Formats: sequence, C-alpha cells, structure tokens
Amino acid sequence: MFLDFLRNNKIVAGVLAFLRVYIGYQWMTSGFGKIAGGEFEAGGFIQGAIASAGGEHPAVQGWWAAFLETFALPNAELFSFLVMWGEFLVGAALILGIFTNFAALMGITMNFAFLFSGTVSTNAQMVLITVFLLTAGYNAGRYGLDRWVIPFLRNHNPRQKRREREAAAA
Repeated sequence: MFLDFLRNNKIVAGVLAFLRVYIGYQWMTSGFGKIAGGEFEAGGFIQGAIASAGGEHPAVQGWWAAFLETFALPNAELFSFLVMWGEFLVGAALILGIFTNFAALMGITMNFAFLFSGTVSTNAQMVLITVFLLTAGYNAGRYGLDRWVIPFLRNHNPRQKRREREAAAA
C-alpha cells in the first residue's frame, strides 16, 4: 500500500520533486566547484581512504582499501574526471527530472563509494533521500522532463514496435 502511494500519488510526486531538486543541487554545486576550481585531484582522497583502513578501529574496510589501492589509485586521473563530471551531471539530471532513476542510481553509487571510503558528511542523508527517489520510480520524475521523455522513449522503442507487429501478425 505504501509502495503504491509512493509510486502513484501526485502530491507525493510534488514532494519527491522538491527532494530531487534538493539532492540535485547538492550534487551539481559540488561537481561544479570541482570543475570550475580546476584543481580537483582524487588521488589525495584515495590515499587518505587507504590510510584509514589501518589501525585498531579502521574507518575503511580492507576489501575496499584493496580496491582503492590496486585499481583506483593507479587510475586517479580517471577517477578525478568521473567524480567531478559525475557529480555535475547527476545533479543536472535530478534538477531537470530527466532520466531520474538512472541519475539517482548513479548518485547513490557515488554516495556509497564515499561512505565506503570513510567520508560521512551528508552522504548518509543523501542515500536515505535517494532511496525514496529510486523506490518511487517514475513518480520521482513526474514533475520534470521525464514526464515527456519516458513516454516518448516507450512509444519509439524499436523492440516494442517489432513485438506489436509480431503480435498483430499472429
């Protein structure tokens, strides 16, 4: 019942739009600050996360530190690019309400990566709000560009057209 309410109620869609724009603003301003500053380098953050995996009460789990050390750190330049542009684009998509579910999924993925790396900040709050956006599905983007984009894509899906032709021929 709650799930149906979250996914179909138009008043809830308005509340979700507010939450979506709030989260989008957080992502977009963070990404823009990194892009405009021109000095963002993920390597230092990654090294700090790896260092936090040691000691008596590690803030970072060993498996995540191993991933950071063997894959992320050698590719720090790529991760710098992905973080700053990912934050900016996720924010823009959430604000505009276009591909809302995909943007929320990419945003929560980044939030979990930051949480795994030992950074708390607002990430836990953003995860909680994003769970509601993801659970709401289409309703989270109802008052955004998804209102027009998603039906357009559904109506112009070549696989769907082929299934309809095959069903009509049978």
